[in-house]
Amino acid sequence: MWRLWLLFDPRRVLVALFTFLFGLALLIHFILLSTDRFNWIEGPRAMKVSSAAQLSPLPPKK
Repeated sequence: MWRLWLLFDPRRVLVALFTFLFGLALLIHFILLSTDRFNWIEGPRAMKVSSAAQLSPLPPKK
């Protein structure tokens, strides 16, 4: 294993690894923020009622 670090500079490898992991973490968080269930900033959006349900009145009760 120690011979692997003779081929690669450890500082460059660690910087590349942390940059990749930070980018992956940002991507996952933005994907979660785009969903309705896991959006912790805005909260869940109100359900939209279809226009057909708004136009048709309820039948009278007997």
